[in-house]
Amino acid sequence: MTENKGFRAGFISFVGRPNVGKSTLMNALVGDKVAITSSKPQTTRMAIRGIVHREEGQIVIVDTPGIHRPRTLLGQRLNDVVSHTLGDVDVIAMCVPAPDKVGPGDRFIAQSLAEYTRAIRICLVTKTDAASPATIAERLMEVDQLGDWASIIPVSAVKGTQLDTLVTEILALLPESEPLYGAEDTTEQTQETRIAELIREATLEGVSDELPHSIAVTIDEMLERDDGLLHIFANLWVERDSQKGIIIGAKGSKLRDIGSEARAGIEELIGRRVFLAIQVKVSKEWQRDAKKLDKLGL
Repeated sequence: MTENKGFRAGFISFVGRPNVGKSTLMNALVGDKVAITSSKPQTTRMAIRGIVHREEGQIVIVDTPGIHRPRTLLGQRLNDVVSHTLGDVDVIAMCVPAPDKVGPGDRFIAQSLAEYTRAIRICLVTKTDAASPATIAERLMEVDQLGDWASIIPVSAVKGTQLDTLVTEILALLPESEPLYGAEDTTEQTQETRIAELIREATLEGVSDELPHSIAVTIDEMLERDDGLLHIFANLWVERDSQKGIIIGAKGSKLRDIGSEARAGIEELIGRRVFLAIQVKVSKEWQRDAKKLDKLGL
């Protein structure tokens, strides 16, 4: 029996195809940007924990990469992250975007969830702000046929629609427990990891569809200098020389824009001014090389 009688705490994972709004939804619920977001598929590359605090309970959301048919070793590792995560959570929330008809990918994911017998399964129809009431109703009927859900909830992370209802529903499904994290915690990611992700986020927009998969970021050093700035030295990795040229841009214009946008995000995150130096480097076919993936922390 817990000291906080009636207090509930546990883990929920959002799953779905790439780019169904999982990270945006997690950020909205947590009230902090703990996961980067992008219109590019497979933006999320790790299991990111975001903590939602309420008087009556604590929800630990584990955001995962989108489940997809892997074409590289990186893709397989991302799917493995999802599989390992789902075996440990209390609730699995499958996300289906309201604007898109349910397709084979959704059906495959819904069927695969049956093997995770420990978790209660719910379904979320996301991005309702981007769909008409008739389309939302159609999607709700489609997802009802996908599986045996404890609950089906339409939500909009952008508008905040039904988020309180979602929190209430999730808490009711979690076990009684002492809080799992401190009251001030929103994530367990290190500051260095969050900074690297903000640099990657700034790089993703405005590049061609294939290039995002070839982008990785590592932090070499973070140094306190006498000028009062935090100096951050980062490497932005791509797989080919031609990609390096795209990232740098004409006379370095693209890289300057990336640096400016990333620096603004980093300064907002840590609450102080920074000097950011980014070097673009080539690591041939790193998505397919186990040793290179290990070196990049993937």
